Amino acid sequence: MPDSVGFAQDTQPFRRELLAHCYRMLGSIQDAEHLVQETYLRAWRSYGRFEGRSSVRTWLYQIATNRCLTKLAKQSRRMLPSGVSDPERDPDAHLEGAETEVSWLQPVPDAMVIPDSADPAAIVAAREGLRLALIASLQYLPPRQRAVLVLRDVLAFPATEVAVMLGTTTESVKSALQRAGRG
Repeated sequence: MPDSVGFAQDTQPFRRELLAHCYRMLGSIQDAEHLVQETYLRAWRSYGRFEGRSSVRTWLYQIATNRCLTKLAKQSRRMLPSGVSDPERDPDAHLEGAETEVSWLQPVPDAMVIPDSADPAAIVAAREGLRLALIASLQYLPPRQRAVLVLRDVLAFPATEVAVMLGTTTESVKSALQRAGRG
């Protein structure tokens, strides 16, 4: 059985930034909240086997990023939430999702994702990484390029750590980052 107190002390400081990360990846605060819960559940289950070869923060980001990529792979089309579009004239009509366009994004309240900090510069930097225009533009990238761009450019993880998180090579991370920058 994992140590509840140790787990909470080690992982709780990263909850808001993980929520912001999942939001950047998915564009939906509800999906992000769900994936952060999944991340913490998976981390809790494997906490006793965590060997400390990376920081707890890196380990949590690895779990969260892979959960986001799995969700994005399964979700080829995103349905609009109810109340966003006009009512359907034919209730038996097939629902259509977004194809190549990002049809909707949810803005996120700062209080949910901005870290508690007395440092105004940290707050401004966090807000900059969550601007709706950035989130919208990220949605046009393929999921792995999106993950690399967010992990490297927004969160400043080293390429070697991103490669470990994504189960790939450093060269592949650098290549994906270059492709994402051209997109």
